[in-house]
Amino acid sequence: MSTRRPTPDAESGVPAIESAATDAESATPDTESATPDTETAAGTTASSPRAKAATIYDVAQAAGVSHQTVSRFLKGFVGIRPETREKVEQALDELGYRPNLTARSLKSGRSHRIGALTHEISQVGPGRIVEGASAAAREAGYVLDIIALDARNPRAIEESLAIITQHDLAGVLALASTDEMTHAFETTAFRVPAYVAAESDGVPDDPRTKLSSVGLPAVVSHLGELGHRRLVHIAGPRTWSASRNRMRAFESAVEAQGLQSVAILHGDWSARSGYEAITDLDELPDATAYVAANDQMALGAMLALKERGLRIPEDVSVVGIDDIPEAAYLDPPLTTLRNDFEAQGRAAVHQLLARIEQTEPRVVAVPQPLLVVRRSSGPVLQAG
Repeated sequence: MSTRRPTPDAESGVPAIESAATDAESATPDTESATPDTETAAGTTASSPRAKAATIYDVAQAAGVSHQTVSRFLKGFVGIRPETREKVEQALDELGYRPNLTARSLKSGRSHRIGALTHEISQVGPGRIVEGASAAAREAGYVLDIIALDARNPRAIEESLAIITQHDLAGVLALASTDEMTHAFETTAFRVPAYVAAESDGVPDDPRTKLSSVGLPAVVSHLGELGHRRLVHIAGPRTWSASRNRMRAFESAVEAQGLQSVAILHGDWSARSGYEAITDLDELPDATAYVAANDQMALGAMLALKERGLRIPEDVSVVGIDDIPEAAYLDPPLTTLRNDFEAQGRAAVHQLLARIEQTEPRVVAVPQPLLVVRRSSGPVLQAG
């Protein structure tokens, strides 16, 4: 089993920015061009009797580019012009090309598998992050091996990392922003590049922090415009930096707009925990709006508030975060903050690939969260 760190690819010397005056896409030989390419869409070799599937050269011809450019695209290199990237993507789709990772690994002496650890994969957010990460890895010619951790097992991370470090992987990725995950990655001696796609505590300018917190001012502003002055926040687990960042962003937005945070409740991201956050209270806070840290807890809270005899939104407004598919079909439909989780997963993979390939990471634009106003939020009714 190989344990050496990946060495720079011959292509790493190619300028990241392509010049219109020179064909930077074919300026240097690709390491894969020294011998006939054996990768095909069907995973067979060119010498196989049934090898009729597309090769990297077929893709290059269909796209009108060099095979080096196709190779760079598959490896996630930056600096490929958008119009060129579009041609390559179209050719890959039309020809059904899929790289033979076994052949590539044997030829390069490098693994093309990435190990990824995640929590709460049954939840919409983490699940979509995994989908985006898997797609980005696949497009770059890698396979993402997902290990879904059992949150009830305190040794799950340690046990999983012990297994992962014994396998021939190109890199290791953490797709959960828990304190336990971050600590485990910081204290594990990895022999390959590793990246923790966790949000950063207390670092306002860190893009990873902004993933959860940037949209909260819009939520609070929306409620303030409806006349709400006293708000409750249902936060996620205390050990998740994403939860802490959302809570801090909520409190900062409330203070900045001259409103009042009258209570902070806690759940574990599940609908049941949102429900129990309300039912466990002997007396409801004197508030007219609840902001939950995710939609699942919001829908649980909505049911509990209704069981307490409150009407939504006539008596109390409820807002969630994430815009899960069911949000538009709740009773009433849930006002929420839409996040692009797939883009977050893609960005995490490209950060790791940059470490593996020793290149600059491809810039993945993560769209700003979008406030989706539905019927669970409404104006404060004046008494009398």
